[in-house]
Amino acid sequence: MKEFGQVIDRKNTRSVKWGNMEAVYGVEDASEVLPMWIADMDFKAPQPIIDAMQERLDHGVFGYSYICTKCKDAVRTWLSKRHGWETENDWMLFHHGVVPAIATVVETFTNAGENILITTPVYPPFFNVPGHQKRNIVECKLKEDNGNYSIDFEEFEKSLQQDVKLFILCHPHNPGGVVWTEEELRNIVRLCKKYDVLILSDEIHADLVLPGFKHIPLAKLAEEEGGSVITCIAPTKTFNLAGVQAAVMITKEDDLRDALQQSAMAHGQMELNAFAASALVSAFTDCEEWLGNLLEVISSNMDYVISTLTEEVPGIQIQKPQATYLLWIDYRGTGLSEDEMMDRLLNKGKLALEPGTKYGETGRGFLRMNVATPRVIVEDGVKRFIKAME
Repeated sequence: MKEFGQVIDRKNTRSVKWGNMEAVYGVEDASEVLPMWIADMDFKAPQPIIDAMQERLDHGVFGYSYICTKCKDAVRTWLSKRHGWETENDWMLFHHGVVPAIATVVETFTNAGENILITTPVYPPFFNVPGHQKRNIVECKLKEDNGNYSIDFEEFEKSLQQDVKLFILCHPHNPGGVVWTEEELRNIVRLCKKYDVLILSDEIHADLVLPGFKHIPLAKLAEEEGGSVITCIAPTKTFNLAGVQAAVMITKEDDLRDALQQSAMAHGQMELNAFAASALVSAFTDCEEWLGNLLEVISSNMDYVISTLTEEVPGIQIQKPQATYLLWIDYRGTGLSEDEMMDRLLNKGKLALEPGTKYGETGRGFLRMNVATPRVIVEDGVKRFIKAME
């Protein structure tokens, strides 16, 4: 696994993670700060993807592109093999990313002033995107027990009763790293069906489930329960292709697809660019072995951070996630406020992590750390954290 140990200099590459910290964190000299915040990896994309994009580059003609049958076949085969979800090519619509897809779904199926349900803490675009579209957010707080999260279905149903039009599910959950169980997923579908609520299931982390756990596509259960679901997936998180921008919206329901297609036409939305299509096909066709090795590296990095920080820093607790490459660090036991913790990390430890309130007020007392990086950088980050807390 030498490819996961190689340290690659990402500075001066327009990397948000490595080059935009002054704007995000307000630090005077960001060059001294180690970024372990935004969710992209410091690993090279799999070589088959690089080769596929190079082949497309070498062709030299970059005219208008379209999504071919090969693209859809690659997605369909991957979902069947990895998740036991049997889909059809005509269920798929393509977009430039999961967040743009979320924006499209919100705009297409809700109106300004209507209510959208989310469960917090959760990925910030879940409340930011609807907010910018003047939708109202109904917040159902997840139950938390020592960093373990579950859904309070009594509160969830009360929330649905507030004339909710759309529920956005983070599945697996970011930042908590939860892989929702079949029972939880069936409850979600049944309750949303009861109150005639459309579900948008963001499953971008579905392929980053750690050994011992299994992702169940929500739409697979909805086919049995009769609920309405639009699923968003992408190769970008799994294979470190965020800057390439490719995502897929999947729904079995013709009326939902027709509405999404009409929205795309209204916005003049074109197909994926030539490089994104090549990368997507290769990711879902040639890179399963690479992904297996990646998950071992992530799991090992997590074990190292958890064992070291909880032993060396009083008041720190960390539950190992079931999915993602993100640790959700509980520092409530230190007695520090969020401002105090961030000041220590940035100015004393020279370490950039994400504050929990970025994920909603329910995230207060937590930090999010990205460990999808070579072990030497992980170890440096841990040393900086410990230094910040001395």
